Amino acid sequence: MVKSVAKQVMATSAQKACIVIDHLVEALGRDPSSSLRRALILVDIDHNPGTTQSEIMDRLKLHKSAMNREIEWLFNYGCIMMQGNDNDGRAKSLHICGYSKKALDSALDYCGGDHNNLKFFLNNTIKTLRQEKPTLRDAKIVASLFEKKEASKQQVIDTLYGGSPSTDNRAFNKLIEEGLIEE
Repeated sequence: MVKSVAKQVMATSAQKACIVIDHLVEALGRDPSSSLRRALILVDIDHNPGTTQSEIMDRLKLHKSAMNREIEWLFNYGCIMMQGNDNDGRAKSLHICGYSKKALDSALDYCGGDHNNLKFFLNNTIKTLRQEKPTLRDAKIVASLFEKKEASKQQVIDTLYGGSPSTDNRAFNKLIEEGLIEE
């Protein structure tokens, strides 16, 4: 516990952002192509255990079709479990579980244990990236550049998740094209 607190205090804001993103990638099945919206939904479910899809849609202002896809993905990857809802036989209560819970708790450690702080971070990252569907990989690229101040493309890609080099390069180049980062 003491080591964890010491690491958090000694980390810069950019380093904390990178660490939080890494934990979110872990919470989402080690899939850096997961959207920040999906991460936001997972955080909301953890913040409101037993919530329903309709309640999440209301809180996060999401469309039903998008919500259905995200919930299906989270369930299929073992991030959440569904249980019958006592108030509505058609609705399912959602709970975060397994590796997702552990990784999300680690991310929350860097946000003062406050779900609202993590939601604030995700919402601001979504706004900053100004993309239709920004991913955790996109967020990590920007956070890594912010942390390093100046780095080559390869140095930034080396901080990513060991995925396909063409996917990482494509993500980096897309951020350049959109004017979010400079080469």
